Amino acid sequence: MSQNPKSRPVEIEGAREFDEFVSDNGTVLVDFYADWCAPCRMMEPAVEAVAEKDGFEVAKVNIDENQRVASAYGVRSVPTVVLFKDGEAVRREVGAKSEKELVEFTGN
Repeated sequence: MSQNPKSRPVEIEGAREFDEFVSDNGTVLVDFYADWCAPCRMMEPAVEAVAEKDGFEVAKVNIDENQRVASAYGVRSVPTVVLFKDGEAVRREVGAKSEKELVEFTGN
């Protein structure tokens, strides 16, 4: 797993890495995205800025490369953000968000 403060947000590659990352960190904001998704690309700077904030971790999951993970969490549209607390999904929203909206979504 590439959990390094200099490489935030963390790119998740596979269901096992996803499960470990979400369970090993208290609060995790997960950005489900696709490379072909224009709103996802527009939201990327906001996700990167939020990843630099303290209080929670940020992970990115490419739905085309991680279909099992996306399917397990019912992701049918991108971008979708899901907030995990102590390994459990507690909130989800679909659609592009600003940095401010993402921070508010996490409750920080």
